[in-house]
Order: sequence, then structure tokens, then C-alpha cells
Amino acid sequence: MNKPPKRIRCAIYTRKSTEEGLEQEFNSLDAQRESAEAFIKSQAHEGWVCLPAKYDDGGFTGGNMERPALRQLLADIESGQVDCVIVYKVDRLSRSLLDFARMMEIFDRKGISFVSVTQQFNTTHSMGRLTLNILLSFAQFEREIISERTRDKIAATRRKGKWSGGRPILGYDADPVTNKLIINHEEAPRVRAIFRLYAEHGSLLPVAQELNQRGWRNKLYNTRKGISKGGMEFTRTSLWNLLTNPLYFGQVRHKDNVYAGEHEAIIDEVLWQRVQTQLERNGIHGGREIKNRHGSILKGLLRCVPCGCAMTPSYCCKNGKVQYRYYTCTKAQKQGWEKCSSKSVPAGQMEQFVVERIRGIGSDPALQAEVLTIIHQHHEEHRQTMQSEQALLMRELKRWQQEARNLIGQVKAGEVNTLVTSRLAEVQERIAHETPRLAQIREELERLADWTITAESVATVLGRFDELWKAMNIVEKQKLLQLLIDRIDYDGKVGQVTIHFHPTGLESLLTETITENAA
Repeated sequence: MNKPPKRIRCAIYTRKSTEEGLEQEFNSLDAQRESAEAFIKSQAHEGWVCLPAKYDDGGFTGGNMERPALRQLLADIESGQVDCVIVYKVDRLSRSLLDFARMMEIFDRKGISFVSVTQQFNTTHSMGRLTLNILLSFAQFEREIISERTRDKIAATRRKGKWSGGRPILGYDADPVTNKLIINHEEAPRVRAIFRLYAEHGSLLPVAQELNQRGWRNKLYNTRKGISKGGMEFTRTSLWNLLTNPLYFGQVRHKDNVYAGEHEAIIDEVLWQRVQTQLERNGIHGGREIKNRHGSILKGLLRCVPCGCAMTPSYCCKNGKVQYRYYTCTKAQKQGWEKCSSKSVPAGQMEQFVVERIRGIGSDPALQAEVLTIIHQHHEEHRQTMQSEQALLMRELKRWQQEARNLIGQVKAGEVNTLVTSRLAEVQERIAHETPRLAQIREELERLADWTITAESVATVLGRFDELWKAMNIVEKQKLLQLLIDRIDYDGKVGQVTIHFHPTGLESLLTETITENAA
């Protein structure tokens, strides 16, 4: 009588790189497993049996070993529960030659056989190992080619202004059909408010603190696996990323290049440029006070119109003393004078012109009307933002209060439902957190309704400009100009200077001075 063959316990490993199609009743993993089971059945006379445990990695790359089912398979091998590993193709186990070599060492050490159903070879012989290494080399080559194609596709997509996927951002949603960015009309007002807040404060940390105090969070979204992510408090880094994201200006970025996007912008050009200029000005030094030894009070404000570059202070010395001060176009400094039509402008003349312009607001009715128009526009934008936030907050509070009532109705006397009570506590906490913010918004809207600044009050306040200016040192003068002025455009080709006033700075100065006078 013949001795029955030794029982060989076979584990089937399957893998698919993407999750596409895995929701189907019979998917790629099932097809791989069915082929392997048929092969094991054909070897039943040799004692092969299929283990009931499933080692399926759906949605995992073969480029590394960070796969849950693979880790479980290796653990079962170490504990002696497996005699043979069956795969549909070699690249299902790994696309990395190095990773595969490591797994082969484990298989050799534990005496495990390895079988590929569609690529027959025997790993116990040198020729089989050579064949295996050749197959893996091609698999790794294919993986690298796929990576290059993916990078090229993303670059081509961005050049056409299309959003190529990634983490959702506050203010936009991805259309589930076209995968294009569409504006989330509940979040978009908050994005505009964040940009305006930074334009007013000019510093990241106070704005992040204000947003967190309001209870605003970054984008909350669900992954394809249904895992909730985002919804975190703002930090300097996350706020910087939001303020510098060109998607909000209707553009897409790929590495160092920016292209016109096919989606609708949330932020207009004026506000976008104002914020970017402020960020650039604060970038290296983080907004800290910068040394100003030679009294260049327009530093950081003056820009060359023909080149679109900043104009930086410069000077020439004689006998070790500063004789002349200038503001020079940075492009002319870096690329040569012939590259710029503005080149430079005497610092004293330019500073005197700007100061006279501010002083003239108090006596020039046309300038007063211009300043009032700017302030009223900003005031109206601020009022609309507050109204939008109030409407959004009232809707959310109403929804949470209704949910709280429903949850309370689900709680039965004498019974403890952990899920219901936990959710109820969460909802009540949100209501308690947002209610004070609603009160703050209402107070702000009342203040805005009572707010009034007339041409006479502008003339009175700016009529004291000389008195205020003479009492200031260089640093204070520089800070005052940065408060009042957003930027100064200088076009040396036509000899034109345009001052763009900062509406919030003018409003703050007028409001504080009027309040002091009233007191």
C-alpha cells in the first residue's frame, strides 16, 4: 500500500493596485483567487490543500511591503501555518526586486514553496531564480514607467488648467461626475473673510488665533474609504498654505509654474495681490521690525510698474558718509540698468511727495471724497461678510438644535445608549461654542450700522497730520505709512506715481482719532 502524500498547506495571496471595481460582487481579487484555487485542486493528488484564510490586498501598491494582508501572511509563515504561497502572477506579490529578494530569503529559511499560476518556474533551481529575477526586473521597470506616465499626465493636466485631484480645500468641492472644482457657497464667504483678515492684520499668527476663536476650521472631508479627515484648527503653516494657494485666484500650480484654471475664482485680483504683496513683504523676517539705518520710510511699499518688481533702498557714499539715497528697481540691480525704464528715483523727493499727498487729503475735497469712497467700500464688504457668516451660523445652530432635540427623544428612561449620549454631548458642545460667536457677530453688525465717518471728520483728523508726523521717529513714521498705504506704484518711463491707500488703515486711524477727540 502506497504512503499518502504529505499535506501541503497552500495560502493564496491576491493584490490589486487600485480600489476601482473592488465594490463589484466578483472583482479582480476574486478572479485571482479562483485561478489559484483551480491550480491547487489540480495538485490535490500531491497533497495540496487550500487554507481558508484570505490574504487580499485591495488598493495597495506592489512597490513596497506596507500591506496588511501581506504582513499577516508573513506572520503566519513565521508561525509555521503555511507550506506554500500561491499567486496569480509574480508581480502580485511584489514589484520591487529588493522586497521580493527579502521575501524569498524568508521563504527559503522557513522552507516555503512559491508558485505563480501563470508563470511556471521552480525556485529551488538556479535557472528558476534567474527567470524570477528577470521577471521582477521587468516588473520594476514597468512600475517606474507607470510613475513617469502619471507625473507626465499630471503636468499635462495642470497645463490645461484642470484640477488633477488631491486633498480638497476650503471653499471648493470636487464635482463627482466631472471631477472639476466647484465653489462651495457656504464655505466661500469664509475664505474671502480669511483673506480680508490677513490684509487687515498683515500677520499670520493673529489671524490664525482669530479664526480659531471664531471656531473656524480647515476643510472637513471624507476619503473614499469613508474616513473623516481635516476639520483641524488653523496654524501659521495651514494659514500660509491657504493664503498662497493659487486655486483661490482661479489658477492651478505645477511645481514653479502657474496656469489659468478652468474653475471659478473665489478671491478677486485686488485682494489676492494685496495679500501676496503683504506675505512677500513679511516672508523672510516674518513681519518683524526691520532695521532701517538710513531712514528709508517707503521700504516695502514702492514698486516699479514697468518691471512689476519691488524698489529697494540704496545709497552712495563719499568719504564714508551717505551722500544720496535712492529707491532702485530690483530687476535693474540684478539684470542691468538697460532692463528697466524706471531704474531708480531719489528717495527724498519720493518720500516728500508721498507725505504731501497724505497731508493734502485734509485740504483737498476731491481726495477726501476718494478716501471716503474707499473706506465705505471696505465697510460695506465687511458688513456683507458679517451678514453671510451670521446667516451660515444661524442655519448651523438651527440644525444642531434640531438634532439635539431628536437625540434627546431617543434617550429612554433607565437605558444608556453610548452612541446617542456621545453624539448628544458633541452637538451640545458645538452649540455652546458657536453661540457666543453669533452674539459677537450681532454686536459687530450693530456697530457697523451706527458707524459713520464724514468728509468733515476726515479733514479734521488729517489736519492734525503735521503735528503727529513731527512727533514721530523714523520707525514710527515707517509703521504709520505701512498702516495707511497698501502700495505705491512708480512708473519712471512716464514719471507717474500712484498711491494705493489701505482702507482698513485709514479707517482705523480715523476711528481711533475721532474716539479720542470725543473722549
